[in-house]
Amino acid sequence: MNILQIPRTDYPKYRQNQALKKYLFLLLLLNIAFAGSAQEFSSSEAFWKNLSAHCGKAYEGKLISPESDSRFNGKLIMHVRSCEEGKIRIPFFVGEDRSRTWVLTQEGNGLIQLKHDHRHEDGSEDRVTQYGGKASNTGSATTQFFPADQFTANLLPAAVGNVWWITLDDTSFTYNLRRLGSETLFTVRFDLTEPVEPPAAPWGWTD
Repeated sequence: MNILQIPRTDYPKYRQNQALKKYLFLLLLLNIAFAGSAQEFSSSEAFWKNLSAHCGKAYEGKLISPESDSRFNGKLIMHVRSCEEGKIRIPFFVGEDRSRTWVLTQEGNGLIQLKHDHRHEDGSEDRVTQYGGKASNTGSATTQFFPADQFTANLLPAAVGNVWWITLDDTSFTYNLRRLGSETLFTVRFDLTEPVEPPAAPWGWTD
């Protein structure tokens, strides 16, 4: 039966039914959209939550890259030292060298940014500092990728092809760097099953 065949007395009821169907259909679409958004952001939020669970703890690591690097011959320790709203700072100690801090920032769009804060012993910024990149997608609960950003390309032209990534599971945290188009690969793995005594404050920290 089409509209022309509906008795006049039933037509308002028909219109109400059609409007209700449209409303329910739009509601379904909205639910799907919101569910998709929740799923989109859940992976980076899960990663952030899992990393935040280590706040205050320090762990020893080992260089596991295929090639050795004499700059990292000392004891390697990461310390999830500062966890503010939307920002986690992780000093990375190499022996007595306390110049390096990884800074992770949670962006409003659900993506995570990685920056490298390098300091001199007197606390002043190194000439090469604040390089890194922002994740191009929400990644997963266990892995986040950070391709070099424009600031990094301007500061270090050779690093334009850098891609950093961090993996995190119940037993280990790895920090990795691959320079596309070259043989450069750096990976250090930290054992999360055995916390160690945190070192002294990194250079430039007042607390």
